[in-house]
Amino acid sequence: MSDQPSSASFGRLLTLVPPSIAIGLFFVIPFSLIVLSSVAHQLQSGDFVFGFDTAHYERFFTSIFIGRAVYSAILSFSIAVISLLIAFPFTYVLTGFSKRTRTIWLVYILAQLSLSEVLIAFSWQILFSRTAGITNLAVWLGVLDKPFSLAPSALAVLVGLVYLALPFAVLLLFPALSRLDRSLIEASQTLGASPVRTFFTVVLPVSRPALISGGVTVFVLTLGAIIVPQVLGRPGHWTLSVLITDQAIYNSNMPFASALAVILLLMSGAVIGVVGWLNRGSGK
Repeated sequence: MSDQPSSASFGRLLTLVPPSIAIGLFFVIPFSLIVLSSVAHQLQSGDFVFGFDTAHYERFFTSIFIGRAVYSAILSFSIAVISLLIAFPFTYVLTGFSKRTRTIWLVYILAQLSLSEVLIAFSWQILFSRTAGITNLAVWLGVLDKPFSLAPSALAVLVGLVYLALPFAVLLLFPALSRLDRSLIEASQTLGASPVRTFFTVVLPVSRPALISGGVTVFVLTLGAIIVPQVLGRPGHWTLSVLITDQAIYNSNMPFASALAVILLLMSGAVIGVVGWLNRGSGK
């Protein structure tokens, strides 16, 4: 009888072996190579040799790349806020419909996830173009005198990334809002609170963990977006992820691209850590 718990523990331990191997092969090893190449010596031929050269990290601490990192963080934060402002009331209303209606809308939202970032970027490029874009509709309605192009611009990048992130925000919020105790809402309205006040004083506080996790997920997702900023924005609107691709592919500077990738990962980890710490501190 005493061997049964140990046998069960050993069996559960064995189930962790395949995922651990997969994580090691597909994350730890590639990331370790990125860290090693970030301190490698860059050769004039475009190749590099492993060593310990911090010049690539020192290059990051210039006004250009620091500015791109700050811009990327602000852009991703703005997209997270806008996406949640749209997704939260939409998801809250959606959970109040019948199961069949919810299923239809969820399938529709899941279908949006099948669209690649490339397709989204070029679709919005057409919608923002002068010849076939939405400004032609404004001309037809008499709002504008002549059509004009809305891309490339910072607004186009923002809209494209919000469109990319919105389905993720809805799907992240849906489980929490669908399990929301409706008796709390009924009790609030019974006590005389209006639906709007109930939404802000009951629904929002109860859904705070889902909002935080959804916001962090959208932030990290858009921080790594490449195609949308590159297609819909000018070089001044490029994020740090685009610069990583530019350094790795077009400039053949893999060590510097690796250093930027490490910094981008540290940015994501720092945001997750700070949010987790604040959330844990506020929960005490």
